[in-house]
Amino acid sequence: MNHFPAFLNLQGHQCLVVGGGPVAERKITTLLRYGAKVHIISPQLTPNLATLLTEQSQALCLTHQAKYFEDSDLYGWFLVLAATNQFEVNRHIAELAMARNILVNVADNPEASSFIMPAIVDRSPVTIAVSTGGASPVLARQLKMKLETLIPSSCGQLAAITEEYRDKVKQHFATPEERKQFWEQALKGVVAELVYAGQLTQARAQLDQMLATPSTKPDLGEVYLVGAGPGDPDLLTFRALRLMQQADVVIYDRLVAKSILAMTNPEAKRIYVGKEKANHAVGQDGINDLLVQEAKAGRRVLRLKGGDPFIFGRGGEEIETLAEHGIPFQVVPGITAASGCASYAGIPLTHRDYAQSCTFATGHLKNGSIDLDWDKLAQPKQTVVFYMGLTGIEVISRELIQHGMPADMPAALIEQGTTRNQRVHIGTLATLPQLVQERDVHAPTLTIVGEVVRLHDKLHWYQPERHVTASEFSRNTARE
Repeated sequence: MNHFPAFLNLQGHQCLVVGGGPVAERKITTLLRYGAKVHIISPQLTPNLATLLTEQSQALCLTHQAKYFEDSDLYGWFLVLAATNQFEVNRHIAELAMARNILVNVADNPEASSFIMPAIVDRSPVTIAVSTGGASPVLARQLKMKLETLIPSSCGQLAAITEEYRDKVKQHFATPEERKQFWEQALKGVVAELVYAGQLTQARAQLDQMLATPSTKPDLGEVYLVGAGPGDPDLLTFRALRLMQQADVVIYDRLVAKSILAMTNPEAKRIYVGKEKANHAVGQDGINDLLVQEAKAGRRVLRLKGGDPFIFGRGGEEIETLAEHGIPFQVVPGITAASGCASYAGIPLTHRDYAQSCTFATGHLKNGSIDLDWDKLAQPKQTVVFYMGLTGIEVISRELIQHGMPADMPAALIEQGTTRNQRVHIGTLATLPQLVQERDVHAPTLTIVGEVVRLHDKLHWYQPERHVTASEFSRNTARE
């Protein structure tokens, strides 16, 4: 490793940039972001730099000389950036700067530089610099983007609060080891999650409580109610992935894809509580009690649900129980099946020419019936999306037609949407039940009824290489 990583305080320091092109523009923008006073020497500037110069000149943060570089220009600078489009000029500037012990960076020439400018993840006051020593700036940027997805945007606020409490903690705990244990407990538990959720007042209150009443008993845990989306792991949110990877216990449903479950903490205890029609691994009351039990044992509990937990996911019932028992929780929305499956099928849920509203309905009520307000569902110029409607597809079709919806209304049934096994079955309200029987459709499915289905032929874009499971292979072989 040829470059020693160090962080410079540029506040108020005079920095010289030679060059006024796009490369210089990027470097100047970075210097200004960190409080440097920048002087540009270049006969010309990019339009963006010219605008920036006008905005910053009154504050004396950015100044400019419209001329070519001369040796006499190299004086009194904290650091220099050589960013002209002339290789020899850049090298000459670097040699002069090094002879005068001035830090210098040469664009696209790390060998001629005394320092390099890394890719930066900025969560002030937390700063992460990524460098490949100039070997591959593109790789450095890709690594930076990866880190951006893993580090919460409010990480800097967490660092600021720990700095705010540093003296209090020093006064409270006599030894460095005690202070270390306190901060480890605080930063891996509820305090950090409160900050990440934007609840700074509650986070400070929690720290005050921890200082006032230190306890050897395990802290109360927390429950993360996380929407896993319709199946494609790429549709997870950043927050969902972070919580999935730090949970101690994972309680998951049948609709959570195996590829998503594999992204959870490999050391976490996994508990399956999936439900199928007339076959519940664990009843809803049992799930509620399980969440409370695990959290009271001081564990971080991930309640992982397919789609979005608040759209036909019974998430509201679960957090009601948590609230009654004083269990901390947070809810992370997921992409609901209606949005995800419709998008992957090329069926917009609303469209100015076809539908001005969209209604979500369940094809399976609590009492096992499908007793819905069919008159409202059969209204024109709207899209109706049915969750869990596979077994009741004949009833749904019959009732909508009886309540005034045309029998030839376009309808789609999306099987295993957003996954490699996605199949889209297009028909009409009258023909869809027959299609389901003929094509051996299996849950999970989503049904979309409305004129917007006509757009599927024109807009479908997702063409997965369908993965045939062992059971499907057996069924197909038996047919042959």
